[in-house]
Amino acid sequence: MKPASPHHHVPWQVHAGLLFVQLNFGAFHVSAKAVLAHLHPLAVAGLRVLIATPILLFLAWRHDHLIPSRRDLPWLALLGFLGVFANQLLFIFGLRWTTATNAAILMPSIPVFAAGIAIASGVERARPRRLVGIFLAAAGALVMLEPARFQLGNRMVAGNLMILANCLSYATFLVLMRRILTRLPVTTVIAWSFLFGGAGVAAASTNHLAAIPFAAVPASVWILMAYIVLVPTTLNYLINTWALALSTPSLVAAYTTLQPLAAGLLAAIFLAERPGWPQLAGAILIATGLWQVSATPPRPAQQKRPSHP
Repeated sequence: MKPASPHHHVPWQVHAGLLFVQLNFGAFHVSAKAVLAHLHPLAVAGLRVLIATPILLFLAWRHDHLIPSRRDLPWLALLGFLGVFANQLLFIFGLRWTTATNAAILMPSIPVFAAGIAIASGVERARPRRLVGIFLAAAGALVMLEPARFQLGNRMVAGNLMILANCLSYATFLVLMRRILTRLPVTTVIAWSFLFGGAGVAAASTNHLAAIPFAAVPASVWILMAYIVLVPTTLNYLINTWALALSTPSLVAAYTTLQPLAAGLLAAIFLAERPGWPQLAGAILIATGLWQVSATPPRPAQQKRPSHP
């Protein structure tokens, strides 16, 4: 797959796909509340990978008919560790020690981490307009989440650090994946990443999976669980990886700032909550930032060759 060049125009379908992903990640937070009332967080994580991984492997084989080479397996294992195992478990265990509000306020660090890693590793160039856009999008998310609500305490420090480690892990995952997507197809990359990372998640959640009271869990919870597995897990990871192959880590990471906006929109629709001025101001900042990050830089003027008499 041909990587995006510095002057690559990002198709509108990529932006639509990233919007879809963040809307469903926002819906995941809403639906997970109902699921977690009946299932342990590690049981939810285990079910996600145990069901999503075979689906992804089937889709990869049917679409690509490819088994990664031996030299790519360590990279896919590293992606699985960062994007599936560490991403899910650090977030789950971080929430045990901190608050959901603290976790939401720390999430806008993802595009900042991704930009720094991408620039340091040479995947992207340090373009002022892109950096300004990332700053605006992250600032907009913070305005919506009202950082004054951030809480500190002896017990919360460990949880906050784990959430930050989660953000750093996911940002690194996006940057490293961008490199391997130049050699392997999208579906194969995400399927094998889930195979390696999901094995670790399943191992960590074995006891909680065995303790699930299947008969006592309402049917509505299993319907929500099916949605979580099929859309915010399987489909979202596929679309995110496809979008990454056609754009940049900074752009994909910048779209994560839409999660509080998506959650607020869903709350307004289903819970009749009215957004206030902070939410409106944050939405404007996020939209402006994403426009800056996604804008195609101007092509350098080509020097005219001297004419020969």
